[in-house]
Amino acid sequence: MQTSEGEIIALESLGVRRGDSVILDGVNWRVNAGENWLLMGANGSGKTSLLSVLAGYLTPSAGVVRVCGKQYGAFPWQELRAKLGIVSSSVKRMIQPGFTALEIVASGHGAIVNPWEEAPAEVTAKAAQLLDESGLAALHKRAWELLSQGERQRVLIARAMMADPQLLILDEPCSGLDPVARRRFLDFVEGVAQKKDAPPLVLVTHHVEEITPSFGHVLLLKNGRVLASGKVEEVLTGATLSEAFGEKLVLGRTPKGRWRLDEE
Repeated sequence: MQTSEGEIIALESLGVRRGDSVILDGVNWRVNAGENWLLMGANGSGKTSLLSVLAGYLTPSAGVVRVCGKQYGAFPWQELRAKLGIVSSSVKRMIQPGFTALEIVASGHGAIVNPWEEAPAEVTAKAAQLLDESGLAALHKRAWELLSQGERQRVLIARAMMADPQLLILDEPCSGLDPVARRRFLDFVEGVAQKKDAPPLVLVTHHVEEITPSFGHVLLLKNGRVLASGKVEEVLTGATLSEAFGEKLVLGRTPKGRWRLDEE
């Protein structure tokens, strides 16, 4: 796999083993600039481990890993990690009560959680702009513990955007949202994806109902291996989903063209 301009993620024969356990095996995946991807698979399929490799928290046992053109092992991964915007439940759990939405977003500038000092004026101004663009203009001073789940997710995306990331990863961002909040949040994500200066997005999800039009590619994992990869319209079928989740599934569309699972 040759490095090329516009390459965001390049995995070649990626393997992760711990003792006798095979976590990831022979994973090949390439994400180019301008592409938004879905990462799907059942629990235990290897999605979380794959994200941990990309972020430099999990060391591969085999293969080649490049993110933003830099190869794992040949570049300080801490520096590269700052170029990745990651929204996950682990970040959410680390935030302490008392911090305001504005402070939390501003903390993304230095990739710090729970900052111990006030951010510089220019950083605060950028954080305020991102909150405004996220539809949270009235919540700058709202404490984290008083925000709804949907508002928290928007704050975390704004925080991730503070560092002008080259890749934005949303790890099951709709977890815990009620149906109305989920719809509104997905509309927001779609708006983020459609911005001219938006970085490539990777959305991790179990649910086809969460797929919005801007996500044109999908990587489907099963037991640590790639089951299918490519354009959503070609890869996402009832057959591939049935194999991935181990049960007969029928894939359909809503009257508005959104994906759904139907009964036989």
